[in-house]
Amino acid sequence: MSHSLNEIEAMGKRAARGAGLSWGLAEEAAKGTRWLSAFGFPGTEMLAELLKLNDQVPPIDVSPVSLSADIWHAPARRMSPLIAGASLSDCAVRLYERGSITMKNVSLPLLAVPFMGGAALRLGVPVAAEWDGARVATDGKHLCVQGDAAALEAKHAERLVFSAPAEMTGQNEAVMRAEVSGGSWDTLNQFAHRTFAPATEESRLRGAGAGLSDND
Repeated sequence: MSHSLNEIEAMGKRAARGAGLSWGLAEEAAKGTRWLSAFGFPGTEMLAELLKLNDQVPPIDVSPVSLSADIWHAPARRMSPLIAGASLSDCAVRLYERGSITMKNVSLPLLAVPFMGGAALRLGVPVAAEWDGARVATDGKHLCVQGDAAALEAKHAERLVFSAPAEMTGQNEAVMRAEVSGGSWDTLNQFAHRTFAPATEESRLRGAGAGLSDND
């Protein structure tokens, strides 16, 4: 199925919120999904997989224990790339001062990459991320990719290393629409439906139609 980037962002936001993410993080997840999709990556598929993986898991369990540590890790021994990415963006100055930040056991590491864009724009220098067989760099507007699809779309990275400033080598061009698998779209839609309030007797009476009245 082909969807516009606006449709992908809107669905991603509702789904992330339905999965229990805060509104702020849901918005960032949606923008990141759109960003990845714009560069030809399966952003919706990866978001759907992450939401299923962490469904009913307290966010604190998949969040970095300490942002001041030399190596970031999460209590559940798997870190959410959305929370990790948002934390990295907040620590952009620290990243620049240190030169690198290392995270352990990050799920679907590519989902953390869009947050590098915000960090790069604030710092005014490119930021790179590396994990087994993959390297991605961005200045916030352009994306440079090294590695095959299997490495880039890995489900888990034992070590994810961000660095700044970084070298930009090669460039991918953004697109305006993206191909989305029906299965991932259905999964996001299921999470999105959790944001809808269940119908009550009062809401049904206020809705269209005669409600419980008999006009015959």
